[in-house]
Amino acid sequence: MMLLPRAREPSFFLLLLCCYCIACGFGHKTNSALTVVDNIEGSINYDDTAVDEDDVEVIQPTQQWQTLKPGQAVPTGSHVRLNLQTGQREVQLGEEQLKYWTQKHKKSEGIQSISPDEMKHAMKKIKEDFKSADKNTEAQDSVTSKYRPLDELKRDMAQLDLLVETDVQIMKRLLEQFNSSSTTEERLSILLELEYLVHQVDNAQTLCSMGGLQFILEGLNSTDIRIQETSALVLGSALASNPVVQVKAVEDGALQTLLTGLATAEPLRVKKKVLFAVACLLRHFPYAQSYFLSHGGLQVLSELFKADAGGILRTRIVTMLYDMISEKELISQAGLDPVLEASHNERLQQYSKVSLQGELLEKGWCTLVPQLLESSEHDYREKALRALLAMAPVCRDEYRSDGSLLDTLLQLREQYDEMVQSEMIVGEENSYFAQILQLICALQVKIK
Repeated sequence: MMLLPRAREPSFFLLLLCCYCIACGFGHKTNSALTVVDNIEGSINYDDTAVDEDDVEVIQPTQQWQTLKPGQAVPTGSHVRLNLQTGQREVQLGEEQLKYWTQKHKKSEGIQSISPDEMKHAMKKIKEDFKSADKNTEAQDSVTSKYRPLDELKRDMAQLDLLVETDVQIMKRLLEQFNSSSTTEERLSILLELEYLVHQVDNAQTLCSMGGLQFILEGLNSTDIRIQETSALVLGSALASNPVVQVKAVEDGALQTLLTGLATAEPLRVKKKVLFAVACLLRHFPYAQSYFLSHGGLQVLSELFKADAGGILRTRIVTMLYDMISEKELISQAGLDPVLEASHNERLQQYSKVSLQGELLEKGWCTLVPQLLESSEHDYREKALRALLAMAPVCRDEYRSDGSLLDTLLQLREQYDEMVQSEMIVGEENSYFAQILQLICALQVKIK
């Protein structure tokens, strides 16, 4: 402690007393951000709350004592003291501040000092964000007001009593309408809706159980050409890959009705649809194939083949015959699966009753099919060549004695050989024409 002269001791104590009074008046804590707080050393505390915060300079305390210049303010919680040796005020971080403002905390939390200008800018941005949020809320309310609530829509739908029909209900309703309708247009519309539904296997079977097959067969005997055509289309769609419907159709006499339609139908478009239904009925169904052969099916097809000058029906007939021959060959060549051995043997027995190739030879198809080679359509020729190869085991002698067929094969071989050579020049191999050429060569080998 400094030694002062005795004459000055009363003045010194008087100075200490004044400082103590000032400390008692201003040492209380305040809510302002700029203040002076008690320090642990009992030094004088100053309160700057009366000063306008925007007009003062705020000093940033540190862990070391800093000199506090006149007019400067300090953050709340800082330690302020009066240095008796220098007579200047000094400021240092308070205990609470020191806890959060150490260098370790700054490094881990990334806390940085914020200046008054940055604080003002942040507060201004908060106000702008609030205004923007209010605008967004107003816009959302505006959009919401344009649409009706979901509960209200559900209530209105219930009042309308709208019912969602199943496919079964739809088919039942369509059959009732078909039975009661008096105009051709209504019946055509109903048949087209049924045609769309029966592509699904379950729907086709359900239609049969409802008696719908009879309505379709009656449509085949209609005097209206459009009803005949559409009825044949519905029947073919229902029969496609559907054994249950195939069996039901044969039991209801559908095959005989179709054969009659092929023999008597005049327009080509009706014959095409009826032939489509016949092919769907016979595919993978040896019982129906046997019934078809025993009831003059090949004879009907023969007359149809001869009458078709355009080749469209000829190609479809030849394709159907080729499929029937291939089915039987595949069944006889397929390997036996121990699990499916019983069913396989049953299929073999069923196909053994279908004497298709013998019927083809007897009905003159060995000389009919080669006529399709005269067509200029490559697709028609391909179908004919495949059928001729399939029929070769029973028709070889007929082929050898058919000079027209042999000459046609030579001409076609030269023609397609040139086309294949042209394709090979441009870098195309194994083209469509090359496949046709291979069929021609294979048939020639079979005939020799």
